[in-house]
Order: sequence, then structure tokens, then C-alpha cells
Amino acid sequence: MKAPLDVKAIKAEFPILGQEVHGHPLVYLDNAASSQKPRIVLEALVRYYERDHANVHRGIHELSTRATQAYEGARARVARFIGAGAVEEVVFVRGTTEGINLVASAWGPSNLGEGDEILLTVLEHHSNIVPWQLLAQRTGARLKSLDIDDHGRLRLEQLGDLLSERTRLVGVTHVSNALGTVNPVAEIVAAAKRVGATVVVDGAQAAPHLPIDVQALGCDFYAFSGHKMCGPTGIGVLWGRSELLEEMAPYQGGGEMIEIVELERSTYKRAPQKFEAGTPNVADAVGLAVAIDFLEGLGLERIQAHEHDLVSYALERGAQIPGFRDLGPVGDDRAGVLSFELGDIHPHDVAQILDSRGIAVRAGHHCNQPLMQRLGLGATTRASFYLYNDRDDVDALCEGLRAALDFLSGG
Repeated sequence: MKAPLDVKAIKAEFPILGQEVHGHPLVYLDNAASSQKPRIVLEALVRYYERDHANVHRGIHELSTRATQAYEGARARVARFIGAGAVEEVVFVRGTTEGINLVASAWGPSNLGEGDEILLTVLEHHSNIVPWQLLAQRTGARLKSLDIDDHGRLRLEQLGDLLSERTRLVGVTHVSNALGTVNPVAEIVAAAKRVGATVVVDGAQAAPHLPIDVQALGCDFYAFSGHKMCGPTGIGVLWGRSELLEEMAPYQGGGEMIEIVELERSTYKRAPQKFEAGTPNVADAVGLAVAIDFLEGLGLERIQAHEHDLVSYALERGAQIPGFRDLGPVGDDRAGVLSFELGDIHPHDVAQILDSRGIAVRAGHHCNQPLMQRLGLGATTRASFYLYNDRDDVDALCEGLRAALDFLSGG
């Protein structure tokens, strides 16, 4: 059995966590929205800009060579992190949202038509819904959805009725950002492949927290964001199978993605450059690679186990609070997300009171309005844990919830 994380030592690596908010030590529990960055990532960004910054690929001078090596080295690091079959399968994008939009725009129009079907799930983030709605409007395809049970798990028994020879694409989140449900992606992919469907996985909430092997999952596309996994904002990854990327049209036009440009026509580079028009986000790609080193140095399995312990402890403590109702699944298929109600108190009021105590949580629909409608709710309060959180943070959260009950009930 691997040793547990040394959270005190880890927390010391994150400068932002040493501050006070409203006179209280910061307790940051909004990691599903965006994680904080360790000092090693911040230093890597400064070092790149102070020493190596230049445009990549086309320059002959030394700085351009260094920048190119750093950028393509980051691509290779990402490929190893997710088990890609080839470095060329890794496309740098701004984040998960752009990665999914890239597939919808560059793959979708050539592969979907009138009467074809796109299957999503009710757990999807808006970024894995709206691009497919737009594609359906352009192509005449139809959207269908896979429901959840009362415990927040997908109703896989519905797949037999929902999948057919008309299903061209299945979009599924690996981990729900609203409930923390870890979906059985490999099982869903296997069912989709039996009818010949292409599968896009939203990995935004999975890549920071558990080991990823895209080849073992069997999916066709996998997207995730750097800012949720201790990396910089503005950088993300779309992984796609080589044969699919080569068949796809360019996503954007401009410099870098071309071979030859004439006034009447152009020819394009192969993937991944075909999808990376313009000057790329070199610095943040470098920062993402360093963040991956940091996470793998700690061990994704240890991070996953640590977060599972925090959720279990939070559920135990929450059960002692009047009106507390957890909305996620109970079991091993649960990531470090605690989405809950607190009696009749509005989630925004809960979040505001917690903020006054230096505790950062998220309140709202979490870009999951179809899920909220399915649950009969307008919003929830969400605490999301990461590697630098500990049981003291859970205790502070629960004390804050009791304070909210006392204050808003007039106690």
C-alpha cells in the first residue's frame, strides 16, 4: 500500500494558499472550477519568459530553437501522460471547451447528416452539449440523452434502446463536475463501438485526479484542461486517433497550419499542426508539462485515494448537520466533489457565508442545467477537493455550514 499524501508539505508548495481571506486562513474548495498552481509551475513560466521566449518552428535562431524544443517536448510529455499511441495525436487547444468544439466543427459536418443521432448524457457540462446542438442544427442530426438513476449514476441499461445504426457520435463526461460520478467510460465506449459510433470524452474532471489511458478506454477523442490540474489557464489538450485527425478539415486558418499558400488555394500540414493555426501558447504548454511532472511525482492513484477519503469524511460529517443532503453517488465511483443542499437555504447564501469565513466553494448550476432540471433543482452548493486539501478543510467547511444554519435560521 502506497503512503498517503503529505498534505502539509504539498500545501506549502502553493503560494496562493498561504493567504487570509476576510481575516481567515484560505480554505480553497473550488477545485472543480480551477485548481491552484504550485511554485514549480509558476517558476517554469517565469523561466521560459526570462530565458527562452520566441516564436516556434520557423525560426533558425537559438531562442526559437529552445522554444520549439520546449513546446514539442510538452506535447510529448502529454502524450505519455495519457497513453497516446503517437505524439502527433496530441493537439494543443485553449481548454476542454475548445477541444470539443474543434471536433464538432472539423469532424462533425463530414460525418453527420439528416436523421443521424448524437447521444449525450444528462451529466454533461454545457461544453459537451452546446457544440453538438449547434452541429445538429447545421446537419439535421438529432440529439438523444442517457438518463441517471436516483443515485447520480448513468442508467446503462438504456444504452440498448438509445444506440442504433443511426448513432454517429456519443459524447460522455469521464467524471461529472456537478456530482463527482466517475462514469464507466470503457463500457460505454464498447457499447458505442458495437454500432459504429465515434466517442468523444470530456476528461476535464478526470485528468487531474485519476490515471488516464486513452487507448485502454477505447475512445476516439479525449479533451482536458490544464488549469484544473495545477497547470496554467489558456492551455488544454485534444487527443484524437491519428486516422480521424488526418481525415478532418482544418479548424482555423492562418500561419503555422499550412504547407503552401497561393492566392487561390492552400495546402495544409498534417496533424497536429493542421489544427494549431497562429502563434501557439508556448509558455502555458511548458507549464502544463511541469504540472504533469508534479502530479505524476505524487502519483495519480494516491491523489485519487486521498480525495476519496476526503469525500467519505465529508459525508460522515455532513450527515450530522441538519438539512444536509448529498446529491452524488456513494461508493468507489465518486471523485472529490461534494454537491449538496442545506435545508431550504439557497446555495448562493451558503456560499456567501462560507466566503466570509475564508472558505471558497461554488454555488449555482455548475454549467449543468439539464442535470439540475433532472434533479428538480435550480442550483447546488459544491465543494470540490484536491491534493492540497485535508480533513481540517472539511472540518472548516462543516463548521461553516453550521454557522450558515444558525445565521439564516435566526439561531
